[in-house]
Amino acid sequence: MATKCTHLNQIKITSTDVHVCEDCVKTGDTWVHLRLCLSCGHVGCCDSSKNKHATKHFHKTKHPLIRSIEPGESWTWCYVDEIEAGDIGA
Repeated sequence: MATKCTHLNQIKITSTDVHVCEDCVKTGDTWVHLRLCLSCGHVGCCDSSKNKHATKHFHKTKHPLIRSIEPGESWTWCYVDEIEAGDIGA
């Protein structure tokens, strides 16, 4: 496992106006917390949510970085390096 994220150069998006898991809305499900894909802007639910749409998005797209878009949180996670990649403010 890496000690430092090697994918920070792939960040294209750091904020969003979307505050719902669009995939959960389509199926009528609910979510716990929301995560933003920093490559394409997809908003998905966290791994504590039933559907884990943020992680499913990574497996489908290989976009490495997500950021919490919960109020007061700005941490970033790299799926590839399996490491917290720091705080990326909105």
